[in-house]
Amino acid sequence: MNENIGIVTIGRNEGDRLIRCFESLKQQLAPDMPIVYVDSGSTDGSVEKAQEMGIEVVNLDMTQPFTMARGRNAGFQYMLTHHPDLEFVQFIDGDCELLPGWLDTALEFIQKDPQIAIVCGRRKERFPEASPYNRMAELEWNTLVGETTACGGDALMRVAAIQDVGGYDPSLICGEEPEMCIRLRRQGWRIWRLDADMTLHDAAMLRFGQWWKRSIRGGWAVAEGFDRYGQADEQYMQREHKSGWLWGLGIPLLTLGCIWPTHGISLLLLFFYGLLGFKIYRYRTNTYDDTPSDARLYAFYCNLSKFPQMIGQAKYWLNRLRNKPATLIEYKESPASPSGT
Repeated sequence: MNENIGIVTIGRNEGDRLIRCFESLKQQLAPDMPIVYVDSGSTDGSVEKAQEMGIEVVNLDMTQPFTMARGRNAGFQYMLTHHPDLEFVQFIDGDCELLPGWLDTALEFIQKDPQIAIVCGRRKERFPEASPYNRMAELEWNTLVGETTACGGDALMRVAAIQDVGGYDPSLICGEEPEMCIRLRRQGWRIWRLDADMTLHDAAMLRFGQWWKRSIRGGWAVAEGFDRYGQADEQYMQREHKSGWLWGLGIPLLTLGCIWPTHGISLLLLFFYGLLGFKIYRYRTNTYDDTPSDARLYAFYCNLSKFPQMIGQAKYWLNRLRNKPATLIEYKESPASPSGT
């Protein structure tokens, strides 16, 4: 394995998930390979556990607003300061485990082309059957293989490329990876998704309310992405932004507002949600080879997500109108077993 690689992981109160993350790293990496953990105010002993395992720790100043982007930047800057010869950094979230073979596969690929900035692989869920919300996350992680426009939180990145664009935007409370990828691609860098398992993720979404909050956060990311790049060449999040308003607000308002004058005929507009669900179902089975049950689950929750997505979009625009600083939208609770107990 290339010796010029370091690992940056971020977390807060991840409990056993963080220990599994560290163990997966220690089992696969050479003893002298640097690993830095960036902690954002944990109260569960995460810092002490990391130090006991020989992990280098960065404690964020929590008097400043926390974002995951800020945490990743802090870890990246620590690596550059203390290990200046590194060529690559593998970012991994504290609720994930690095899967065997990924780094060798990723390094072999990224070294073939000096213009490749990022390679990512398949993030899988640890407990996909624990809840329909975990299962949805498992399906969401299954993105198309090949050159792509963005990555997620787990990815192997070229140090020179991240330096070229100044890293993540620390003001973003979500959607920081795709935003940085836009800036990278504008500079001529390339991003690839490989057909290889990369990390094992523990979403720990066992309640509907968690999924709802996560979807609101997704709506915020759509609105902010559209605000920044929707009118640019990328037309980023343009379609998703319109979709959130149409399905999450427009059709419901039209349906309810016209019930009386149309003697209830406007309720037929709800039929279009069925058509949308069927379209999503066909897309998943044809493009991703989902099983019929998985495709139905995905279609149902995609339809339902239009409502919290619209709320997230509205929150973003109201926040922007009031010129208020953004605050995190968190869905994850304290660590739990697969059964939720």
